[in-house]
Amino acid sequence: MQKGDIKALARSISLVENEISGYEELLQALPSAGSRIIGITGPPGAGKSTLVDSLMNFLVSEGKKVAVLCVDPSSPFNLGAVLGDRIRMSNWYTHQYIFIRSLATRGSMGGLHPKIIEITDLLKAFHFDHIIVETVGVGQSEIEIAGLADVTVVVLVPESGDEIQTMKAGLMEIADIFVVNKSDRPSADAFVKNLQQMLAPTYSKHYHEIPIIKTIALEKEGVKELYDIIVHQLQKAHISDKRFWLLAERAFQLIQKKRMKDVDKTILKKDIESDYKKGNFNLYKFIADK
Repeated sequence: MQKGDIKALARSISLVENEISGYEELLQALPSAGSRIIGITGPPGAGKSTLVDSLMNFLVSEGKKVAVLCVDPSSPFNLGAVLGDRIRMSNWYTHQYIFIRSLATRGSMGGLHPKIIEITDLLKAFHFDHIIVETVGVGQSEIEIAGLADVTVVVLVPESGDEIQTMKAGLMEIADIFVVNKSDRPSADAFVKNLQQMLAPTYSKHYHEIPIIKTIALEKEGVKELYDIIVHQLQKAHISDKRFWLLAERAFQLIQKKRMKDVDKTILKKDIESDYKKGNFNLYKFIADK
């Protein structure tokens, strides 16, 4: 993988994603690397995939190697990814500087893949210049992307007014840049004004005003301005407290999973059934004796 074998990278991601034997040793052998992560999030239908497609034009034109992780909703039937939006990036799949991987959330509540940290670390070891993580949606639970990304871009459309009210706290916490996509629609200017008014009370709490960029991603309008702001934000990006909370949460989950590895529900059920038949069964005493 470190020699630049893209197939080795793809197989390594599958190894980690499916927790194949030996994946932990692979992760422990990874060197530290400094690839920058750009998070792209927003409600379904906001045009995130189209925007990412447009951004890649500017990154590639500067000779940057880019990895794109597209985290899709899981199918409720087989937990696989619903890959409809990937059609919009089909032009890049064979490009020598671009690596695209779709992942399913697999029931993860934060809009990200449960192995997102591990997979981004694999991509960093491959020495991509930028890693773009496009997530399922946006909301208070999606604070994960703010902890993972160096810069988080929240993509909205003029019709997102009601959604903003329900997602208000989460949006304020995670956004480094707002994008109002499909801004050729008549209500775009009014929406931008409302968004500015909504954010105004938070500026006293922030070190800087959050940029709001209008784009028409399909026609690549406003995307160059967005790209320039992302590059500027990446230059001054710093490791935040949110990232350490995210890592602490992942560490907690991994430790919990490791310690629960030898606990078998089938055996528990049999033991409970056996104790229950003896009479005076107490669940808490049963647990204390384990």
